[in-house]
Amino acid sequence: MRTPTAPRAASRTPARLRRALAGAVLLLAVTACGAAGSPPARGPQPGKPPHYAVDTGFSLPASPTWRSAERRGRLTVGVKEDQPGMGEKNPATGVYTGFDVEIAKMMAASLGFDPARQIAYKAIASANRETALQNGQIDYYVGTYTINEGRKKLVGFAGPYYIAGQRLLVRKGEKRVRGPQDMAGKKICSAVGSTPLQRIQTDYPRAEAVAYDSYAICVDNLLNDQVDAVTTDDTILLGYAAKDPEHLEVVGRAFSEEPYGIGVPREDHALARALDAAITVRERNGDWSRAYDATLGLSGTPAPRPPRVDRSLTG
Repeated sequence: MRTPTAPRAASRTPARLRRALAGAVLLLAVTACGAAGSPPARGPQPGKPPHYAVDTGFSLPASPTWRSAERRGRLTVGVKEDQPGMGEKNPATGVYTGFDVEIAKMMAASLGFDPARQIAYKAIASANRETALQNGQIDYYVGTYTINEGRKKLVGFAGPYYIAGQRLLVRKGEKRVRGPQDMAGKKICSAVGSTPLQRIQTDYPRAEAVAYDSYAICVDNLLNDQVDAVTTDDTILLGYAAKDPEHLEVVGRAFSEEPYGIGVPREDHALARALDAAITVRERNGDWSRAYDATLGLSGTPAPRPPRVDRSLTG
């Protein structure tokens, strides 16, 4: 793994102090590697999430997934646990926060379940999402889950509820990099093996692509002036900016399109249609915007217009 380089010390700094500073930077790098995806420990805490009214009269007997959840008295929802602003688990309290978590809560409320006591969250790695839905380990999945043709052959989708896109995270007030048109000759950091890194290498060959094991290390290097920008889905970048809005901001237009959907068992069309209806209602009554403001909105970037639900996904 590449280790972030310590900023160059002034020549008058004593050698002993320089060695101490270098050791501190190395320790931070090792800590970051041990908690991939963790943001810098700074900035405001997540906002107080909205309250979502529960549809106590809701019933969906046509959905085998809903019937099973009703019998057990709770929903099992798949989420991410390491994405600031989207799906993140507090290791001390076990509480999940983020925009995706709020989407999961409002969907539960629309399905007749109390989000405060009738959701069991289950962290599912990206590679295991389809298997978890196919095997009934979870009832639905909300976790930066891009709808694409390959996945539609394996699982069902409701939504989209958000259109993400690859963008750039820079230091607050950065003038040299304000969008993808400014990347030539600049150090642009992303995660090893990621699609965003591959896009930089392929579509923007004049940029100097820099790869680390996690976005957290990229962000540390950005704050230490070792790279000029970090790139991945704007949702992840907004999460980091929300953690440190005094020093970080997301800039420029998106240069990819990632429609995020709610994954459901492939044959449970009734559940997918019910979730589509719930997304539409929660967008119209303001819950969607309130959820954004309490999570990604802490970055200072206002809520975008919610996407139109694609009802062709539900069969």
